[in-house]
Amino acid sequence: MNILIRIFKFAKNLWPYYLAISFFTIFLAVLNQLTPLFTKGAIDQISNLGHGHVDIFVVGLYAVLIFVSDLGQTLFSNIGGYLGDIFAIKLQSFMSNKYYEHLLSLPQSYFDNELTGKIVNRMNRGIDQISQFINMLSNNFLQFIFSTVFSLIIVAYYSWVVALMLFLLYPIFIGFTAFTSSKWQKYQKEINSDQDIALGRFNEVISQVKVVKSFIKEKFELKFFENKYKKIIKTTKPQSLFWHKQDTYRRVVLNIIFLFVFIYIFIMTAKGHFSIGTMVLLIQYAMLIRIPIFSISFLVDQSQRAIANTKDYFETMDILPDVDDDLNKPKLKIKNPEIEFKNVYFSYSDETILNNLSFKIEPNTKVALVGESGEGKTTIANLLLGLYKLNRGQILIDGQDISSISRNSLREKIGVVFQDPALFSGTIAENIAYSDSKVDNSKIIDVSKKANADDFIQKFKDKYQSQIGEKGLKLSGGQKQRIAIARALLKNAPILILDEATSSLDSKSEKMVQDALEELFKNRTTIIIAHRLSTIQHVDKIITIKNGQVDEVGTPSQLSSSGGIYSQLLKLQEGHSHKASTKLKSYDLNES
Repeated sequence: MNILIRIFKFAKNLWPYYLAISFFTIFLAVLNQLTPLFTKGAIDQISNLGHGHVDIFVVGLYAVLIFVSDLGQTLFSNIGGYLGDIFAIKLQSFMSNKYYEHLLSLPQSYFDNELTGKIVNRMNRGIDQISQFINMLSNNFLQFIFSTVFSLIIVAYYSWVVALMLFLLYPIFIGFTAFTSSKWQKYQKEINSDQDIALGRFNEVISQVKVVKSFIKEKFELKFFENKYKKIIKTTKPQSLFWHKQDTYRRVVLNIIFLFVFIYIFIMTAKGHFSIGTMVLLIQYAMLIRIPIFSISFLVDQSQRAIANTKDYFETMDILPDVDDDLNKPKLKIKNPEIEFKNVYFSYSDETILNNLSFKIEPNTKVALVGESGEGKTTIANLLLGLYKLNRGQILIDGQDISSISRNSLREKIGVVFQDPALFSGTIAENIAYSDSKVDNSKIIDVSKKANADDFIQKFKDKYQSQIGEKGLKLSGGQKQRIAIARALLKNAPILILDEATSSLDSKSEKMVQDALEELFKNRTTIIIAHRLSTIQHVDKIITIKNGQVDEVGTPSQLSSSGGIYSQLLKLQEGHSHKASTKLKSYDLNES
């Protein structure tokens, strides 16, 4: 019930549409009641045929009134249907935007633990189900309710006994339905869980289809997908069997009650207590009531699906956002982009990554972070971006604690070039101008030239308006990296985080990217997560990380003979053995 209340709250901004639909629905319910009354009047007139009291004009008038009633139902049902369609799409748009807005406000840790496909599937399933449910309420539920109430009142006027028997249908049906609800939802929860896993994997495979094909794992992935849906089918069978067994019991009880209703009407008519017109009227109203009663199966089914299929949607909406009160926090102001980590402690769940980590990076210097895989190099970059909260300690930029400043202003001051360029579908120009979509084309071209990207861009047919495909799949690795560098140059942030952008490139592409990076490094404080020893040798300072703490700090020349991590790595590079190469890889490093 709580979920149903929340669904109504989400729809509150669309009440004008809902009220308009309700008006036409109620009007339809009224029109539905008129046909039996007009039919009774016509039959009663025709019944007087043998007595010579038939008024042909009145009979014809009843036929016209039935036609007008039918025409009204046709018009108003279609107007209501149109409003319902607009209402549904507006509701979908509203809820999709709300979900998307909320997702973007969630902490990075949420995305670390969820599959992309699962997140998308929860949104689609929840929003589709809510739209169907609200549409069902507006177009069916109210009409059924008012049709039933009006019908029972009219029937009671002619026979309170028939009205009472028809009224008893509802508590009996609702009682049976309440019994089925919790068990049905338990099955649906299992189905949704398996579907989320299947579609989550589907999304992963499609986004990394080259890997799948290169390892010849098409059959394996298809089998995984098929097995999940086999499990869904296996769960659906007892769920459906349970539902339809209960529905059969409900309907049999209703069939029996209707049997007594028709027997009573026929007997009373035979005894002369009802006229033929009254008998037809009561039968017609009984059938009008019968439609919503049997349709309650559909209403209950939709209600149960709404509760079960929106649970994950609302659970996601209940996750506390990564609140950044920009209005109440000062903006980061940088004169000298100095960075200091001060007694920083950080852990993912129960796994400690950084343990009393402290170091300082002077303004406009290049610093390389070196350490074995898992020692927290990338974590340091993520913490600097404010993607995670510290357990303890401080991160200072130009003397300002980043936890006390606006997070948006923090990220405005930091440019990032990832090892994976992370481009988006769209044009080259759109990707370069990602930080400022209103920037002049001349500025886009200028940064592209500085990033050594303009030459290859000019060779495309549509130049800067060329579509690059999902994740830039139409570009080579070197081209993607230079686009990413141009994007960082356009942002022009005083602090740069570089997750070694040349580690997977050929020598020619590497040279082009390295030249572009030299332009990017100018007048910036740069943190490099190094993947090549050759890159480390050209930085101003090296910080080695071990056991979540700083092991050594110094220039490449100072640390080359210190006997520490960097010194050991240089010796391993000179060894050129398989063992040496393996050890280097444990530091995420290549020999060159």
